[in-house]
This record gives sequence, C-alpha cells and structure tokens, in this order.
Amino acid sequence: MRYFKREIYLRKIRGFYDDTDLIKVVTGVRRCGKSSLMATIADELRDRGVNPDHVVFLDLDRRPYRNVKTPDRLESLIAEKTPPTGTTYLFIDEVQNVKGFEEVVNAFRAEGRHSIFLTGSNSYLLSGELVTKLTGRYVEFEMFPLTFDEWIGMKRFFGKTVSPSAVEEFDHFLRDGGFPKTVQYDALEDKRAYVRGVVSEIFEKDVRRRAKIRHVDAFRRVQTYLVNNFGALTSLPNLLAALEKSGTRMKLDTLERYVRILVDAKILCECERFDLKSRRSIHGERKYYLSDLGFYFAANTDNRVHYGPVLENAVYVYARSRGRAASVGRIGSLECDFILRRGEEGYAYVQVCMTMMASRETEDREYAPLEAIRDNYPKYVLTRNDPIQSRNGILHRNLPEFMRDGNIF
Repeated sequence: MRYFKREIYLRKIRGFYDDTDLIKVVTGVRRCGKSSLMATIADELRDRGVNPDHVVFLDLDRRPYRNVKTPDRLESLIAEKTPPTGTTYLFIDEVQNVKGFEEVVNAFRAEGRHSIFLTGSNSYLLSGELVTKLTGRYVEFEMFPLTFDEWIGMKRFFGKTVSPSAVEEFDHFLRDGGFPKTVQYDALEDKRAYVRGVVSEIFEKDVRRRAKIRHVDAFRRVQTYLVNNFGALTSLPNLLAALEKSGTRMKLDTLERYVRILVDAKILCECERFDLKSRRSIHGERKYYLSDLGFYFAANTDNRVHYGPVLENAVYVYARSRGRAASVGRIGSLECDFILRRGEEGYAYVQVCMTMMASRETEDREYAPLEAIRDNYPKYVLTRNDPIQSRNGILHRNLPEFMRDGNIF
C-alpha cells in the first residue's frame, strides 16, 4: 500500500532516519496521520535498499499486538523481531499502550543498533518517565491534520475533483476540516460523523481512561465552551465566571486541570500573549485554537463560516505545521494576531482578517499594529480574497493562494 507523502513532516525527519542514538517521537491528535507517516518512512527505507527484515513495524492498536501491555512482553516482542546483526529500524505505533515502555525503549536505544520511531496521540507520551529517562535522547516532531496545500494534494492523490478556484476550494476545506480520512468521503454529513467518532475516541482513550474524569458532564461543558469560543481571548477566572453563569460550578484548579487535559489530548492548542516591548510572555489571558476546525463544525449544526476566528485558526495550524512558534502579540495598546518565532531567522508578524475592503477604517485597523513595529522582520496582512495592495512594506497576501502554494512565513 502506498501513502500520500506528508512532505512537510518527512523533510523534518529524514535527517534522523539512521540516527541510533536519538529516538524519534511523533506526536499529534488522534487520526491526524501519524501511523501513515510512519508507514511512509518505512516504505522510503525499503525503497532506499534497506532489507525488509530490518524494518520492524509494531502497531500496538492492531492485531496481533493489542495484547502487548507489559514491558516484558514488549521487550520479548522487539527481541523476537530484531535480526541478529545490522541496524534495525524499529517503529512502535501507540507505544503509550504499554505502561512502563520507557525503560524498554531506552535499553534498545542504548545498544546502538536500533533506529527507533515512536508515535503517541497525546502529550502524556512526553511526560513523566520518558522525559526523565531520555533527556537529550529523543527529538519530538509534532504533527497536525492536513493544511490546505496538503488537503488539495491528498484530494488529487485519491482522484477527487479539485476546483480551479482556490477560494472555493479553501471554503470547502474550512468546513470539512483536515483529518485525512475525511478526504475520502464525499457527503458532508459523512465527514462530520467521522469527526464526531474521533472526538468520542479521544474522550474514551485519552481522557476517560487516562485522566479519570469523575464529573463527566462538567468536563464536557468546559470542552463545549472552549470549542465553540476558539480564537477568543480567554482567562481562567473569566471562563469560570461564564460557566457559573450558565449553571456549572467548579473550583479554579479543577477548571485548570480540565483545560490542560484538552490541550494534552491535542484537541486544543494554547496560544499565549507576548509583549513586543518587553519581549516576554504575558500571563493571564490567552487564546485557544482547535487542532482541527472539524471539531467545531462536527459539534454544531450551523454550517456558516465565521471567518474571523476560522481564518485565524487556519493560519495558526498552518504556521505550527511549518515549525513556527506562535503567540498573540501586544504592541502598546494594539494587538497583533500572531507573532511567529522562526528560530534563528527571528520573527514574522501576521494580521488576519476576512476583508479590508469594507472601509478605510478597517484597512487602517489591520495595518496599524504592524506599522507600530519598528524592526525589519517580515510583516503580513492576510485576507480571504481581496485585491492585493501595498502599504509601507507590509506584505498583503490572500490566504487561499498563500497556503495552496505552500508559502512559509
């Protein structure tokens, strides 16, 4: 079976294929494509000439490995599958199914002849024992559902029709969401049903079993509130007050735990505020974006696209998939939608809006935060479908074409 190649992730990982000292850990929300990415890497190794017997793939969610639940059983299985000589490329999918897997994996890493790849569906994989025992011995690759350019590529891969209009296709993408499996369904209701199933799976496997939620109804109200208000500035005390007003009472530390569970399960992504003058994070208010917009549309009967938060969410996920760290920016009394940190390249600044054509006041409002920034890093205004304009060196781009062409901030 051949897989659609997620090049934005493969490019990040290829340099580590033969590294037997660093464990490669792929994290991401359930059903975003981690298993297919691992299978693609295994195919590339075999295509490169690696003996198939030296490519060992263990999917612990599937038969015949579903009963592998203990470290001893995992160790025996790996030893049984490993050839006596040469480098073994070891892939373990959903490794968190084995409690105490860390010592086993580390022991095989220490032998120096296993290039190890792990996947996990939540942040628990990179908590506790793995971090403690493998500090400096692993590298994480965070994976997201499909971005717009990948979504078009996968549609073509499966022989689906792609509209010649980037804007029309982009609107479909926003409503459908980016889970790879949804591309194979034609009916919108089938896509929504699939995403609702993903939500149920996450709740059962990553929340109920692992986090042991006692007050399920209260937890679901927190989840519903944050999903329905993605992209809004939120503080925990204000969120607590809003929940109490609707009849849901809980302690602040309980609310904080529930929000952390949703972030750890990678339903939500936490985006802090950053002050450009002090170059420090601002504690308190922050925004929560969805790892996939399908979570919102599958939970609501309203199919209208509220472009403000939806476009912001799409930009956030797109930037993160390209390895950019993202914060909400404050410049004095002005707010910048995103400050993107680009490693040694510095920063990029981004404003997102549906259109600037409504009025001159709208245009001025979008440009003002960027014009207040005095450094020379790139500055962008991103819209849905406006005539491209130029103003004070700020780059104006339309999102459908920008994302379709795989541009990087």
